[in-house]
Amino acid sequence: MLRAWQFIKTVIGIIFRHPVMGTTIIPILPDGRIVLIRRRDTGQWGLPGGMVDWGEDIATTARRELAEETGLELVKIRRLVGVYSSPDRDPRIHSITVSLEAEVRGALAVVDRLEITDARAFFPEDLPLGNLSHDHDRQLQDYFMNTNAVVN
Repeated sequence: MLRAWQFIKTVIGIIFRHPVMGTTIIPILPDGRIVLIRRRDTGQWGLPGGMVDWGEDIATTARRELAEETGLELVKIRRLVGVYSSPDRDPRIHSITVSLEAEVRGALAVVDRLEITDARAFFPEDLPLGNLSHDHDRQLQDYFMNTNAVVN
């Protein structure tokens, strides 16, 4: 019994004391528009993405999250935009995200209505920059600067 309790405590410690891994997608439609989602919890616009599930790799997570949040299909991951690890980048938990530029296609449709209220495509000059969720303003800034960096 003591051994089981030690195991449970170790697992809880790992879950709650270590950052969670996720991915953020910068989805680019064929016409060059960038897709954003509106979060239900804050009402802010942001990039689609989410946490890596057990047994998934980053590409699989990106495909799944993109489909769940926007209804779009990931055609091709174009490049790594950055790895973002600042402890305050997500107000809920300490998370690390891998930000990817992705070529996407399909019709916009919010599938996960528990997390997302809207999904829209914006031309770069029309993006609602300045008050995006998490650190998505920074990720888009790095995307537009064409950087590939590990950043805070």
